[in-house]
Amino acid sequence: MGGDAHNSSGLPPFTLTGLPGLEASQHWMILPLGLLYTVSIVGNGLILFIIKEEQSLHQPMYYFLSLLSVNDLGVSFSTLPTVLATFCFHIREISFNSCMAQMFFIHFFSFIESGILLVMSFDRYVAICHPLHYATVLTDARVVQMGMSAIVRSFCMIFPLPFLLLRLPFCKANVLSHAYCLHPDLIRLPCGDVTINNIFGLFIVISTFGLDSALILLSYVLILRSVLAIASREERLKVLNTCVSHMCAVFIFYVPMVGVSMAARYGRHAPEYVPKFMSLIYLFVPPMLNPIIYSIKTKEIRKKLHKMFFGPKL
Repeated sequence: MGGDAHNSSGLPPFTLTGLPGLEASQHWMILPLGLLYTVSIVGNGLILFIIKEEQSLHQPMYYFLSLLSVNDLGVSFSTLPTVLATFCFHIREISFNSCMAQMFFIHFFSFIESGILLVMSFDRYVAICHPLHYATVLTDARVVQMGMSAIVRSFCMIFPLPFLLLRLPFCKANVLSHAYCLHPDLIRLPCGDVTINNIFGLFIVISTFGLDSALILLSYVLILRSVLAIASREERLKVLNTCVSHMCAVFIFYVPMVGVSMAARYGRHAPEYVPKFMSLIYLFVPPMLNPIIYSIKTKEIRKKLHKMFFGPKL
């Protein structure tokens, strides 16, 4: 019966939503969202340009930063079409296939970001704990392998999601909770049994975000142990300062992600706008803040930006 309902209705479209209770004035949201998009796209573009042009930045740490910037651009461009359509042009309907594609790319880039942050923590671990072997451990070939591993792992994890949803009957009002398509939102809509989808979703979250965060924590425990063995307080602070940008990037990625997960599972009695804002923070803030953090905390990038916008120092 469920299969017949699904087949007779074909592939149903979905209805995107903005902010509850603010439908009449939510077009003003395009101003802060447009600012976030602009800062993210311009900031990450500048990071890529500077690393490409500055020969001294052709090092493993900055290669990983380049990959992070490309990934953040991917996150921004994945949500941009439907966010603009919903908040600016009041176009709420999205086709089934377009929704599946957007869901795939949003989660694909999110999982890649987790993998990039993991390999960046390994880079900091080798640089601090085994500095004499840094050049031999993190060769250009190994950097490429690590980056490709993060991409391939993310693709393999996310690839089954659209097909697991495609097998289910959608026979209710397919109204989404956001201005974009997310898997936790989509699995609330089918009429059929979503047990497999829930189990697989939990599996990929634990085996990627859970494992990555545990390994990042382990790397910093080892880094801290190595730093504490340094006699000079000034040297300890100098070494730890090389990790500040990465620690900030980890913080602004994982904290909103945990917040979104907690809101989805335990925030049923919270106001409707709470999970929406948590989701906006999760998808919009890291791509915007990452280039700002690395521009402020990385001396070479900061100097290059100053030279680009203000000219050489007299």
